[in-house]
Amino acid sequence: MPAAIAVTSADLVLPPTDPGTPQAVVLPPPDTRPLDASLADMQQLLARYGHVVVVCPAAAPTAVEHRLHTVRALLESDRIALVRTDLPPLGAAVLVRQLRQLAGCDFSPGVLASAARLLAHYIYAGAVLGSVSRLDRVPVSLGSHLKGWLPGAHFAVLAGPTPQMVRLGSGKNAASAGESLAGPEFGTELLLARGQLQTDWPTTTLAPHWRIPGPVHEAPLPASSPGWWGTGKLVEFAAYLPDLPVLYQLVSSVRRETCHWCGMELIGDRCGFCAAPLPPAAPLPDPGSYALRPGPRAGAHALGPGAPHPAPGGPAARAALP
Repeated sequence: MPAAIAVTSADLVLPPTDPGTPQAVVLPPPDTRPLDASLADMQQLLARYGHVVVVCPAAAPTAVEHRLHTVRALLESDRIALVRTDLPPLGAAVLVRQLRQLAGCDFSPGVLASAARLLAHYIYAGAVLGSVSRLDRVPVSLGSHLKGWLPGAHFAVLAGPTPQMVRLGSGKNAASAGESLAGPEFGTELLLARGQLQTDWPTTTLAPHWRIPGPVHEAPLPASSPGWWGTGKLVEFAAYLPDLPVLYQLVSSVRRETCHWCGMELIGDRCGFCAAPLPPAAPLPDPGSYALRPGPRAGAHALGPGAPHPAPGGPAARAALP
């Protein structure tokens, strides 16, 4: 393995898709582990794997992020990548499992860390909610907030890659409303995590509408899901690319760059280890500018057949992540 995949919560660790999927390392919360123990844990991971990619949800407690930055600063190590994700809890767990799958391939640690942003774009993460009155992580209109107080009202909410929400109502109306929830245009599998809401809408309506070919899988509801969605009356879902060959081709098809700051290999426009953005590409020169230039000054040498010429342009456009 080029790098260990570490997570900040056990909820982010789903069962492996196959025996070859590496396990993730769960970092204990700061309130249960002193700083010196966290430093020792990270040193052991670095000694064993060489690099560590830590996936930390953006909704994680501030103390968790502070501990990670403190450990990296005290170790003065450039081999620790802190990957933040805005995906809801179940979608973040799917992303972690995909990174675990890719960790067993021949990708460098830098490509593995920066691939998280690319993979997140292909995860359709959402939930069926009994109320959206306390939902603040997905844009919700005032009218939807008001409707969230009506008895029997259910909402299908898509957090990413493009936020969307539809009102399902109850009874027979719930099935017909699901047609407006946009889904992936590629083959996916669907994972469910059931909370306190009693509904079969994800399996009876969403899965057929999204053309999920296989059976719908289920996992325990992450402990952070009710807080993320603003209610415990929910069924969380995530559609994702399950096959390792497809994931491998997706990541390997993106142009690789070298970070100008830390020297790590990356894909996209930002380094996964030091977070430095790639410098902008040099603008192409005006083709007519050479004809407008004055002639050579006295003592200057005119350009001849063997003289070096200016480069015709900057580097090719880099592949941008969605």
